Amino acid sequence: MPRPMTLSVTIVGAGVAGLTAACALAHRGAQVRVLERAGALREVGAGLQISPNAARVIEALGLWSRFEAISLPSERVELRDMGGGLVAGLDLARFRPNDRFRLVHRARLVEMLETSAREAGVKIELGHDIREIPEDSDLVVGADGVKSRIRPLLNGFEAPFFTGQTAWRTLIRDESPSDHAAQIFMGPGRHVVSYRLAGGMRNIVAVMERPDWHDEGWSHPGDPNELRSNFSRFGGPVPDWLSRVEEVGLWGLFRHPVAEHWYRADGTGPAVVLIGDAAHPTLPFMAQGAVMAIEDAWVLAACLESQPDLTTALAHFENLRRPRCRRIVQAANGNARNYHLRGPARAVAHGGLRVLSRLAPGHLIERFAWIYDYDPTTAA
Repeated sequence: MPRPMTLSVTIVGAGVAGLTAACALAHRGAQVRVLERAGALREVGAGLQISPNAARVIEALGLWSRFEAISLPSERVELRDMGGGLVAGLDLARFRPNDRFRLVHRARLVEMLETSAREAGVKIELGHDIREIPEDSDLVVGADGVKSRIRPLLNGFEAPFFTGQTAWRTLIRDESPSDHAAQIFMGPGRHVVSYRLAGGMRNIVAVMERPDWHDEGWSHPGDPNELRSNFSRFGGPVPDWLSRVEEVGLWGLFRHPVAEHWYRADGTGPAVVLIGDAAHPTLPFMAQGAVMAIEDAWVLAACLESQPDLTTALAHFENLRRPRCRRIVQAANGNARNYHLRGPARAVAHGGLRVLSRLAPGHLIERFAWIYDYDPTTAA
């Protein structure tokens, strides 16, 4: 078995997971190529929230100055009712001053990672619709997202469960100079999340409970007027934001199980491992989907470097990552319910949050210390 520093690795998928893994592996001496289904790395996606756990990986890759240049700081999270009134504030700058929370456009992050990977000698090949395991590498990394072609080869067919929620995602122009908050406006059966991005843009995600959806993915074109109609009762800055929406994507939110089998290393062909959404798709209600992918990428490379053989390394990787990723996925599922409360339950929950935010404002943030304090660069 080749030693990790001389491994040949094929990564399927040139998103955040795949390109971060390419950088981490190439910097350790692996021969890496990335195969991407699309014919170009298009401007796809919108805003991402990057918390300190992923920031540690970006710094360890030597990319922090580049990342700062394409992102904005996130200084607080504000939970608001649908009218715009403040329910609770999580003051990140005050209570976690040494941590780095950032807001970035996914396309800018992918561009940065692609440039870094190419500089490290990674070969990126576009237009490869992979349906079988490539046979010409020591290791194949399935980083091909929620609709992974690699995952079924390890786990068989799995039908996702529609959550009964659909989401609109869009960007608008916003030149506000001092707004560094991620805001969540919560209403019965629906909510809106918004924050500014570098380059004078604002990210908006609006989620609503509705049964009429049959396909997942967020590349479906939506109707801006339908978006405005469904969130017409929201107040605060939301009406102004939505009035400026010209194009919007619409997608159904599906719940997938964390993969039963993360890797295969039985000697019948190349070893195979899943990372990112291919292994543990999550609902977008903890802002940890891209973050978990970045964590996975570093921890996988570290396991391959530190363990004596591929089988041991991949088993160690799964043992390290599965419990944490499962817990984060479960937390996101819980937020999906909490944002959409109705009637008395909503009044009680919002009242409790207001009291807690006033009497113990740091407590709301520290509930998630287990997420933010994790250091992937020392995990393996």
